[in-house]
Amino acid sequence: MIFDDPTPQRLIEQLKPHVLVKGGDWADDQIVGADFVRGLGGRVVSIPLRTGYSTSALVETVQRGNGGIIGQDSSAETIRGPENLIEQGIREHLQVFGALAAGGLPALEKGGRIIVDAIGRGNKILLCGNGGSAADAQHLATELVGRYEKERRGIPAIALTTDTSALTAIANDYGFERIFSRQVEALANPGDVLVGISTSGNSPNIVAAIMQARAMNCRTVGLTGANGKKLASLCDAAVLVPSTRTARIQEAHIMIGHLWCEMVEADY
Repeated sequence: MIFDDPTPQRLIEQLKPHVLVKGGDWADDQIVGADFVRGLGGRVVSIPLRTGYSTSALVETVQRGNGGIIGQDSSAETIRGPENLIEQGIREHLQVFGALAAGGLPALEKGGRIIVDAIGRGNKILLCGNGGSAADAQHLATELVGRYEKERRGIPAIALTTDTSALTAIANDYGFERIFSRQVEALANPGDVLVGISTSGNSPNIVAAIMQARAMNCRTVGLTGANGKKLASLCDAAVLVPSTRTARIQEAHIMIGHLWCEMVEADY
């Protein structure tokens, strides 16, 4: 059976496999469907990643050849003077947004619909990220609690990046990897949505938060970049911005968040 779900939980439950194999050195507690298979008496195996034999790397090579992944490190191109630098940045920005419009709309729509539906049920939105993505999480939570463009009721949204006492206490007592998952454990209810933002898609604390949310029957939405397949594979919906450059990815993330706010305000 061929599937295009980023997280094959539905397929695993349908097939009830005796053996579940995950490639790429995945930690046991990050393999979606592992508990289900073991509950049936099955076996779960994580096989090592062999450089040069990754199907994801093969797909990325094809995408680069077709212009599907944009924004390699600027060192790949000689830049002379600020005018060329600015022009290149704007051109790259437009290319990323164009590629996202051409191929990313279904994922963007799916993520927004998960958020809208959760709000309609009376659930809340939790958001988390590191660095610039932490700022994005706070920004988007504010748009929901306050308003984006339309006068409407306040919508419950919490950025898990803003409580310095909680962040420092959890990091000190449990480790930095748990700064978000511990807050999810404390604050989330079934049906809530966790939006995990990571340009790389590999941030351990974001992955841990997503896994905690899944364990609590929350919906999960990811925002990441072209190489963020790890995060995307753990989420109910994920938008992979077709770029490998952090700045371009973050620019797209805030635009996507704004579009989700527009979807929310169109319904509420």
